[in-house]
Amino acid sequence: MNETLAWILFNIFVAVMLVLDLAVFHRRSQTLSMRQALGWSAFWISLAAIFAVLLGAWQGKPAALEFSTGYVIELSLSADNLFIFLMIFRYFKLPQSEQHGVLFWGIIGAIFMRAAFIFAGVGLIRRFHWIIYGFGALLVYSGIRLFFQRGEQIHPDKNPLVRAFRRFFPVTESYVGGKFFVRQKQICATPLLLVLIVIETTDLIFAVDSIPAVLSITLNTFVVYTSNIFAILGLRSLFFALSSLLDIFEYLHYGISCVLVFVGMKMILSHYYPIRTEISLGIIAGILLLTMLVSVFQRGKPERPAAA
Repeated sequence: MNETLAWILFNIFVAVMLVLDLAVFHRRSQTLSMRQALGWSAFWISLAAIFAVLLGAWQGKPAALEFSTGYVIELSLSADNLFIFLMIFRYFKLPQSEQHGVLFWGIIGAIFMRAAFIFAGVGLIRRFHWIIYGFGALLVYSGIRLFFQRGEQIHPDKNPLVRAFRRFFPVTESYVGGKFFVRQKQICATPLLLVLIVIETTDLIFAVDSIPAVLSITLNTFVVYTSNIFAILGLRSLFFALSSLLDIFEYLHYGISCVLVFVGMKMILSHYYPIRTEISLGIIAGILLLTMLVSVFQRGKPERPAAA
């Protein structure tokens, strides 16, 4: 298959799935139950698996492994990022029925931002190979920072875009259905738009970690792009599935921090000690599985009575 045609077909697929999601699957704002969220998460993961098989048939087994590894990295980073989204929703007291809509429009913006990051990142590394060491150091730093930052407070009101927006544009006191703007004496924004602004700027910060992490696996632009987009498409259902499971996997963020440090070191050492993709995939999956099992095991252990 011609690569240009592959790009066109994939983006048509993404557009069709987004339209179906908005106009058919979730036409009415609603809160997904745990069963529905898990079902939709399984649906998106199955689509990603099918795509990996098709990619392998087209570009070979290495490309399929690179896509799978990039997809696992993106999903693992999303799992911890969704905790931040949950804190943002709670801070703004966003009704649960409106959360899916905000995530949908947030994902639209994230697709465009991620595409720009990916093309810029691949282009820079191919032109200035030494930048890969900077990306690697950034990931190692991010992993160490994540390891120690659990429990930090979220302050969306300090977001510079939100503060600037409030200064120059009137905002209603309460939500008005699922509307971002309403007409009163003048056109006013609703708090729903502020939530979207915070989600978009937060995702921009997340992209600084996630894009270099996938670039540590491959510089195949198509593979990096598709693995990111598949992870983003399943973000909404993953949010509703994980929002009630975050307490169970309380040690997951330690595993994610280790993944960031691993892929960062992989980038730094890539010129001297290259690690095969299938080994990277096994290590990353092993780290995440281990921290999930430890979380479940520790949660199931009875607490010891305090000593007299």
